[in-house]
Amino acid sequence: MKVVLAGAFGNLGAEILKCLCAAGHEVVAADLKERPVEGTQGKYRFVSIDATNPESLKGLCDGAEVVITTMGLTGASTRFTAYDIDYKGNMNLYAECKRAGVKKFNYVSVISCDQPGAEKVPMLHAKYMVEQEIKQQPMDWVIYRPTGYFYDIAKVFKPYVEKGEMRLLRHYGGVKANVVDCADFAAFIVSHMCDKNASYNVGGKETYTYEQMAKMCFDAAGKPCKIKWAPIWLFGLLANLPKIKKAGKHDIILFSRWTLSHDLVGDTMIGDKSFAQYLKDYFGKGAK
Repeated sequence: MKVVLAGAFGNLGAEILKCLCAAGHEVVAADLKERPVEGTQGKYRFVSIDATNPESLKGLCDGAEVVITTMGLTGASTRFTAYDIDYKGNMNLYAECKRAGVKKFNYVSVISCDQPGAEKVPMLHAKYMVEQEIKQQPMDWVIYRPTGYFYDIAKVFKPYVEKGEMRLLRHYGGVKANVVDCADFAAFIVSHMCDKNASYNVGGKETYTYEQMAKMCFDAAGKPCKIKWAPIWLFGLLANLPKIKKAGKHDIILFSRWTLSHDLVGDTMIGDKSFAQYLKDYFGKGAK
């Protein structure tokens, strides 16, 4: 089967690429830039795209039966917003899918993007807009809403562990999530990519509060856990500071505030990998 994978060289995209190649599909791996992905050499065709430029997408989906997109803004940007990438970029891709006669459109969204208040968080609202649009179209769709990823938590918590002090939101220490391993999630996506009009809230099999996660990280690094509790209004204040906006970090802070103050627990629990063990391996390397 011919499959187009857009956003093929991000953390999740690379894992999906591995799964598609291992399954023997004819794969078109599309992204702004290509990078080496173990086990996929010579098993796919790379196409450089800029999703904000529809011209770069022309012909990308010709002959494809399935398109999977992981495209989305994941960090600070002074050039683009979530609406440019997550919404307009993915809708540009969707338009090309329609032109090419693609049968299945698979979109990686995010859990809770449809909850009240999420419309005030661009990195959630832009994804929700895509969901609503593709649901109104005749093409079959599959929407995956992950809770978050193992590596995201480890990466975000790492500077705090190194500093020796974690910052969490006051009154929200009990907020919990069941984040998922990227490889497990990728395998789930590939096994469900031909489903018809389905939406999955996907998480791992272990659920922890953010306070528990922080303690696990510090324990793995062999350091005492010190948590500094911050009021939720502080995140709103930080997000609107001129220097934060100038650095393109406004939307990231709003998204962080949301994740730290809302339960993110997917009811489709997948994978055999342990988040607790992942943290031990990740932080344990620098524990001594």
